Amino acid sequence: MRAGLRDWASDWGKIVVSGISTVGGIANFTLQMLRWIFTSLPRRETILPNFYQVGVLSLPVVALTGTFIGMVLAENSYYQFQSIGLESRLGGVINMTLVRELGPVLAATMLAGRVGSAMAAVLGTMRVTEQIDALATMGADPIHYLVVPRFLACIMLIPALTIMADFMGIVGGYFYSVVILGIDHAAYLNHSRQFVTGFDLFTGIFKSLFFGAVIAVVSCYRGFQAEAGAEGVGKAATSAFVHSFVMILVLDLVLGRLLNMIYFAFWPSGASLL
Repeated sequence: MRAGLRDWASDWGKIVVSGISTVGGIANFTLQMLRWIFTSLPRRETILPNFYQVGVLSLPVVALTGTFIGMVLAENSYYQFQSIGLESRLGGVINMTLVRELGPVLAATMLAGRVGSAMAAVLGTMRVTEQIDALATMGADPIHYLVVPRFLACIMLIPALTIMADFMGIVGGYFYSVVILGIDHAAYLNHSRQFVTGFDLFTGIFKSLFFGAVIAVVSCYRGFQAEAGAEGVGKAATSAFVHSFVMILVLDLVLGRLLNMIYFAFWPSGASLL
């Protein structure tokens, strides 16, 4: 019994120590990166390829998934609203849900899966083949040369990806609601205009900045900490996506709560479907 308790306490102790060590490592990693951002940005030819990888190559997948999310939202919401006679209000609900929640979370998830995992894999490969050590030996700071361009690309381009996901989701939701489900075109647009505000759009874009920062930091940190061998690189890529996704959801909850408090402080009555 005592041996079992000792083993249980030992296991939990290792988990707690590992967690604290990881948080401290990420904090130190982030501070080093921010120091370079405020003192010396990388050259343009180092930054532009990362902007192309993060922004241009992510647009098609974000646009495609955004379109289908809008249509799926319309399909799954229509019958519940029809049962209470509010199907004409569907546009307001779909568009508000997209710009406040699904658009930014969808864009961030696509970015974490497509770009974040690739970042961790590339940097992990450079770590295990000692290319990062070679950079340091030649006098170049690996964080300045490898991490700062990726961070800037993620945090500056994820708002554009979010707007693309919002727009294509709105188009997909409109098409499915009006053309497939037969909701009146004028009523759909009228309720969309009444129910969705500029603050809703601001909420989604504001949250996306935090999502982009988390994806870049976690993915690059996992790449820098990759263990030797193909298995170590694979684990780094997988953990980069999993940890980024969890942090996206946590931030979505915290920031959503904070922004809702601000919204109702200025507009206590809020928007109503009725």
